[in-house]
Amino acid sequence: MITITEISARIAGRLLLDHASVTLPAGTKAGLVGRNGAGKSTLFRIITGDLGAETGSVSIPKNARIGQVAQEAPATEQSLIEIVLSADKERAALLKEAETATDAHRIAEIQTRLVDIDAHSAEARAASILAGLGFNQEAQLRPAASFSGGWRMRVALASVLFAEPDLLLLDEPTNYLDLEGTMWLEDYVRRYPHTVIVISHDRDMLNNAVNSIVHLDQKKLTFYRGGYDQFERQKAEADELQMKAKAKNDAARKHLQSFIDRFKAKASKARQAQSRVKALERMGTVAAVIEDHVQPITFPEPERQPASPIVAIQGGAVGYEPGKPILKNITLRIDNDDRIALLGSNGNGKSTFAKFISGRLAPDGGELKVASNLKIGFFAQHQLDDLVPNETPVEHVRRLMPTEPEAKVRARVAQMGLATEKMATAAKDLSGGEKARLLMGLAAFHAPNLLILDEPTNHLDIDSRRALIEALNDYEGAVILISHDRHLIEATVDRLWLVNNGTVSSFDGDMNEYRDLIVSSGKKKDDKPQNADDPATKAEQRKLNADKRASFAPLKKKINEIESLTAKLEKQIQALDAELADPALYEKTPAKAAEKAKQRGETAAKLAAAEEQWLELSSEYEEAMAG
Repeated sequence: MITITEISARIAGRLLLDHASVTLPAGTKAGLVGRNGAGKSTLFRIITGDLGAETGSVSIPKNARIGQVAQEAPATEQSLIEIVLSADKERAALLKEAETATDAHRIAEIQTRLVDIDAHSAEARAASILAGLGFNQEAQLRPAASFSGGWRMRVALASVLFAEPDLLLLDEPTNYLDLEGTMWLEDYVRRYPHTVIVISHDRDMLNNAVNSIVHLDQKKLTFYRGGYDQFERQKAEADELQMKAKAKNDAARKHLQSFIDRFKAKASKARQAQSRVKALERMGTVAAVIEDHVQPITFPEPERQPASPIVAIQGGAVGYEPGKPILKNITLRIDNDDRIALLGSNGNGKSTFAKFISGRLAPDGGELKVASNLKIGFFAQHQLDDLVPNETPVEHVRRLMPTEPEAKVRARVAQMGLATEKMATAAKDLSGGEKARLLMGLAAFHAPNLLILDEPTNHLDIDSRRALIEALNDYEGAVILISHDRHLIEATVDRLWLVNNGTVSSFDGDMNEYRDLIVSSGKKKDDKPQNADDPATKAEQRKLNADKRASFAPLKKKINEIESLTAKLEKQIQALDAELADPALYEKTPAKAAEKAKQRGETAAKLAAAEEQWLELSSEYEEAMAG
């Protein structure tokens, strides 16, 4: 169990955590969520001891190992598999000692311990993790120095997963993964045998990989049972209840204050007025629900859409060197209302294909036809570096509309989703999400007919991703999307194209089928399982799944019973809170008020116990079903 008690912390004089507390039962898979800049990474630093807190404490079981991805793997000549294997310090130390040990008793101890920690299967486990994160067998034997920083971050992630710490802390791990790696990691975290806290803005990760949400908001921590969708529902219900309680509290306080104001100067009513003053003090206030407004994103509509197809490729080929195509034999078309997501592991050519369509790379064979007057907007994450550091968003936009008045320029900046106070901020001082909004706005400035977005979400929080989804769904042009955010893909596109094996082809399945393809045990990430379309194979698999569900039905029934109990207890607490918010209860029947308060405490204790039991049983059920 991890207990965070009354933690307070500041960064650069700004208070991020104010006497915040939360308890996580052992084995919890928790998603830590909150707006960018709220203090999530700061909380991680406090947990690891890298940052001291002003007040409070963090209680973690003695000798528990904490693991996190601190930085990318070093660019050394050591192979990837060696780097990952060295992350298990105990195994490495025992193997080194075994080479020189001469005492028979000590040799026996070493070998026994190596068996206990399953050291002899370590290489296979390390190779499996690296494969899941996109490294084939050949790549695993290459030196780390031959990979870019983004790929070495994956090696660092593989190392911490291999070390299997008792508490695994992951801070935005999907930012340097592709969709395939993200899907694999989601499955890995869900089956991880110890406690995990993950900071993520990936909705599917927070729905499928974790069983609880810790919300950092208004400098406090709140624990919610379930995934992100359940969290949103529970928070909305709690906010609604709080708003009702505040309205009732405000009305009661206003009524008491009115009585005090009218009669405090009258001798005959002085005693009653004084009594009301004390009642007002006892009543206290109910805090208002503070809503963070998220600026919308707006893409200008194309004035005129060309007739379909807007892009037609026949036997196309493209690469960076003449005669050495990365992709070939491409025969596809894009219509003016298409919404297409490109699937495939990093390195297979998704960005190359996007550049090919946009005209940034010339054909190396075949035929590429583009509709006349087709306007293409292109956003790529690496283009963030193209922003002029010392220029403000207004100055970036004014360059594109030099003759327009200031009001029109600022209105266009506002359409990009940048708040008024950010319009005069230098680009270098904008957050990653604000830079992404600016760059997307510049890419779509001239109302393109085709919008190509290559990993647009890396710096966007969940609410900003929702704004992007709404903007894309309102946009009337065609869209080509490359993203590791499965929720964004499912919410905005209607066609899937797979980039692999040196070509681009249509993928006829949905994202669930693609996910199953990625996480299938023992299969390469880009290879379709043999006979996957065989009806007999599918029927057998359905029968196996049904038999597994049936065998664990009693456990599932118990989980459902606890869910019903927690829902009942939550309703009881809500009802008691409503009663306790009534000032008349304290004036007329103080004994009853005390009894209600006691009931509320007892019910809250029952709820906490039920939630802990639910977490334990859910974890057991998920591991059983995944096995």
